[in-house]
Amino acid sequence: MTCEIKGLDSGVLYVSFDYIDGTSSVDWTKVARLESTQLFVVKTEDGSVYTGALRTAETGGGRPEQIQVLEAPEQVHTMERSQVVHMVATSEKVWERFNGEVSFGTIYSKGNESTQYNLGADTVYVRERWNAAANYDSTLSKSTGTTASTRNSLTFSALHLMSQRNWFYQGIGGLLQSSEQGISLQTLLGGGVGRYLKNTNRASVQLLGGGAWQATTYQNSSVPIHHQNTAAALIYLNASFFKFSKTNFDATASFLPALSEPGRIRIDTNGTYYIKIISNLKWNISFYGNWDNQPPPGFSGSDYGTSSGLSWTYGLK
Repeated sequence: MTCEIKGLDSGVLYVSFDYIDGTSSVDWTKVARLESTQLFVVKTEDGSVYTGALRTAETGGGRPEQIQVLEAPEQVHTMERSQVVHMVATSEKVWERFNGEVSFGTIYSKGNESTQYNLGADTVYVRERWNAAANYDSTLSKSTGTTASTRNSLTFSALHLMSQRNWFYQGIGGLLQSSEQGISLQTLLGGGVGRYLKNTNRASVQLLGGGAWQATTYQNSSVPIHHQNTAAALIYLNASFFKFSKTNFDATASFLPALSEPGRIRIDTNGTYYIKIISNLKWNISFYGNWDNQPPPGFSGSDYGTSSGLSWTYGLK
């Protein structure tokens, strides 16, 4: 069967056929043979990165399937198929290096005439040894006789692999507005060193430790507290679990024990569960939460909620 290989992500090999419209998904564990003269960036479970053409190595009966990456005629890297966790075709077109999704959902209740809207988008720009990502989430809830509640969150990050396998350094930033917590604007800048605790075709788990600076501007209130700056340690967890062409779950959690205010801890979490409907269309249910165990007097220490809707993915997502 002749096709064009687009890439491999989350245990799914994406290919296109001249006689089929769109991109098809193939279970990577079921692939017996492939060959391509196009250049691919190939990443393995142990954190190694190779660039070259692809072919299947000849193996005897009963032996695991092996993939070869041809970086040069005299330089061939051979690995078991199960060790390959990510492949992406090199491209000079910038827009073809992006992966991501856009989601939207709404809930309406006639009883109290309440409505909730949620809008989300995320994108990842992938290169050989680094990537950059951004995520935006917006929620608006309103009902008759009450003030509308809003939450807007923008996060961004950049990750670069180190020479040690599965180790990386990463910078993280974020902007948050939450009417529930009385936050007009909260800015986060941080970074540190991390490691892939698990990196397979079924799961990816990253853990990072470092430091961060957080500046928070609160809404006007009777309490004379308007702006706070906090230095904190940073513990950041990013986990993804996937099942071929059916479901996947993404979650992040940030723990920020304050160094400049001992005893104060902030926690931010996000999680989304996806179920594939057809092609690039998925149904999702999401959870978000922000906690502060020592908020200013008169302000709420938490804001959390759930939403559901539809997602449209693009690239290798």
